[in-house]
Amino acid sequence: MLKQFLPEVRDRAVRMSLDRLSQYPSVYTACKARAPKLGVGPESLRRWVVGAQVDAGEKARSSSDELEEIDRLRAEVRDVTASNEILKQASIFFAREIDPRRR
Repeated sequence: MLKQFLPEVRDRAVRMSLDRLSQYPSVYTACKARAPKLGVGPESLRRWVVGAQVDAGEKARSSSDELEEIDRLRAEVRDVTASNEILKQASIFFAREIDPRRR
């Protein structure tokens, strides 16, 4: 079962972990050491910290804003593709209806 954390708790945990990140050899070890003290799972904390680093531009990956835009654009492409298919089928239907050779 997933445990939901308040945004304030998440932000505080990320800030505390980022502040002490230089004391550890990797993000994983920092999160593994800090997570029990903060009352969160180490993997959850690691994902939050990496996400915060990406959003801050410290890591080279798509930020959460870019990922949201990509999801929105993909949904838009699905809608346009479905609309095009409907229009294509409708044009075939109406072309048959007005075909003078069919009468």
